[in-house]
Amino acid sequence: MTDPVAAHYGADAGLASRIAERLRAAGKDLSTLTTRDLAAVDEFHTRGRPATLELAERMRIGPGHRVLDIGSGLGGPARSVAEAYECAVTGLDLNAEFCRTAAELSAWVGLDGRVTFRCGDATQLPFDAAAFDAAMTLHAAMNIPAKDAVYAEARRVLKPGGVLAIYDVLQGKGGPALFPVPWAREPEASHLATPSEMRELLTAAGFAIEDEADSSMESLRWFEAAVARMASAGLPAVSLQAVLGDDFLLMARTVTRNLADDRIRTVTYICRA
Repeated sequence: MTDPVAAHYGADAGLASRIAERLRAAGKDLSTLTTRDLAAVDEFHTRGRPATLELAERMRIGPGHRVLDIGSGLGGPARSVAEAYECAVTGLDLNAEFCRTAAELSAWVGLDGRVTFRCGDATQLPFDAAAFDAAMTLHAAMNIPAKDAVYAEARRVLKPGGVLAIYDVLQGKGGPALFPVPWAREPEASHLATPSEMRELLTAAGFAIEDEADSSMESLRWFEAAVARMASAGLPAVSLQAVLGDDFLLMARTVTRNLADDRIRTVTYICRA
């Protein structure tokens, strides 16, 4: 039986080439690319690069720190954080093609010496205990039913006092999420926790929750604006359509409705090991 999460994201060996073609169509020169040029396709979460940098600022990281990005996708957050804070970031993702593409995109922007990617399971991290100063995970746990294992493993690989920063989509009070959405075309691939469940999971894993912030209204406004732009002007050459396919606009519209109905929420957590 095909895993619904793996089927959703696929394993397209031509992903990097497709992104390169779209960048050239947008007038970009691959030899002079910046991380901002890639943000429309590699910051695979609500509110994109600004949300990444907001989260990173609250992590209090800096030069010399080792940071783990759990569920790193195409590597956008890892690159943004490594560039902004001059730290070393390791990205981990279950999708091997995402890891290969992330490494190639990092070379395009000259960050391959500071950012590395490894294919692996977030519930069984392939790293030694206390290997990282900080860890982050952005819009990844929605696809993982065993969240207790994810957070327990994050606690294991963090140094004492290390920070775990989470930015995720959670279950709201307005009823089950509607599909398709960017992380799942069918309910079988979606595993949303409620805010109260998240607090229990993080505390049970050995974390002290220092801050919890709900950004659902900001997310709704962001998606409303994005859908309006795409509806009037069409999808830009460089967008998540390159990764998710031709139904990306439908996914964006569905997320907008889910947020408006309080079927989903976007929430961040800053936790201390």
